[in-house]
Amino acid sequence: MAMAHEEQRAGAPTSSPPPRLRVLDTTLVPPSPSGSPPPECSLPLTIYDTFWLPFPPVERLFLYRLTPDADVQAILSNLKLALSRAIHAFYPLAGRIRLTPGTSDRYELHYRPGDGVTFTVAEYGGGLATDDPRAIAPLVPALPAGGAAVLALQATLLPPHRCGLAVGVAVNHAAVDGSASTHFLHSWAAAAAACAHTNSPPAPVIDRSLLPVALFQPMPTINKMEFDMPARQLLATFTLSREDIQRVKHAVAAEAARRGVAPPPRCTSLVSTLGFVWSCHHRATTTPGASTDGDGRTCLLFSIDHRSRMSPPLPDKYLGNCVGPALAVAPKAALAAGDLLSACAAVTAAIDEAVSGVRTASMGAWTDRLREVAAAMSMLPVAGSPRFRVYEMDLGFGRPEKVDIVSVARTGALALAESRRGDGGMEVGVPLPPDDMARFRTCFADAIAGLHARRDMS
Repeated sequence: MAMAHEEQRAGAPTSSPPPRLRVLDTTLVPPSPSGSPPPECSLPLTIYDTFWLPFPPVERLFLYRLTPDADVQAILSNLKLALSRAIHAFYPLAGRIRLTPGTSDRYELHYRPGDGVTFTVAEYGGGLATDDPRAIAPLVPALPAGGAAVLALQATLLPPHRCGLAVGVAVNHAAVDGSASTHFLHSWAAAAAACAHTNSPPAPVIDRSLLPVALFQPMPTINKMEFDMPARQLLATFTLSREDIQRVKHAVAAEAARRGVAPPPRCTSLVSTLGFVWSCHHRATTTPGASTDGDGRTCLLFSIDHRSRMSPPLPDKYLGNCVGPALAVAPKAALAAGDLLSACAAVTAAIDEAVSGVRTASMGAWTDRLREVAAAMSMLPVAGSPRFRVYEMDLGFGRPEKVDIVSVARTGALALAESRRGDGGMEVGVPLPPDDMARFRTCFADAIAGLHARRDMS
């Protein structure tokens, strides 16, 4: 019988301080490899953007293996040149977010000639055989200009003998969502690989006149949200194969038939993965016999892309934020019992509700709705998406061996991506303290084994 697919950096965190990061070079890379820079521009932020103003940056880490004979200096030089070429099309990302001049409640993404993206080159003294996020946090750059900058990149050479390369990315979420930021990353990768084995992605769509005027609303106050990484937080990755996901779908359909639920919930691969991991997470983080708070329900928070659902639809490559929240609410008792039907039905219902709210007045009430739910029950957020194809980011020396959303170690969110195996599965980064992580591993393995046993008996 096939066992659970669990991927994680082996080993446990130690009490010793993380190895030292040595910065070798920091460069401001302009969006103009040749000729004149792009013209100054100011893009007003929409409610899709201002929703994210209080949140910290999204931090991603791509880990690559280099060949022993790799020309490291040529690779770094090529990455900087490719960055300049790629950012030329995405030039607003070289700017920063500021209050619109003459206002106290409206914000804009402002670029002017002379702006650029900070690109840091560093060396790291330690290996990455750990699931301690504090050990990999130095590999991700901080946003300069007090966080008002939009994008920063860092290439860190890893031992032994500089045969590993970590590419860290920090993005201000108020400027772009995951779809737009990974669109830029794929464009950078195509430029770095000189398009030898990939087609260049289309240029971004920057025109904000395509959006309804109603989306450009003032943002009276901003209370920055601070997330401190727990002292003993771990970050491990768990993988569901395509076969595992199919087994979840079969299990949900069988349970719906047994209970007489018709029609059964639409159990897509995304719904199956979220429902399965949500159930495991709740069981791992709930003390047996503990009393339920609130009304005995809990919430999974994830994003839905609105681009194709706008009227008229926005271009797929629109540069900015265009996602709205989906709130899946399920009884704690059902999740604690491993009830996949209830979990997946809640996720499906959340998607339906989120989609129906596009182009309606409810779009302006996101913050109030989130506060209401957060006050009533526990909430587990989700970052990332398998649609972003992060494992296809080949910068000219092969695909990444591992991709992490490092910032989830602070926010507590699950990190979702396609499986690095390219087999149609999905992987989920899970941040938890050691005791909860141990329980999660057991819950995950037991749940996968249960799916196999159920399928074998059918």
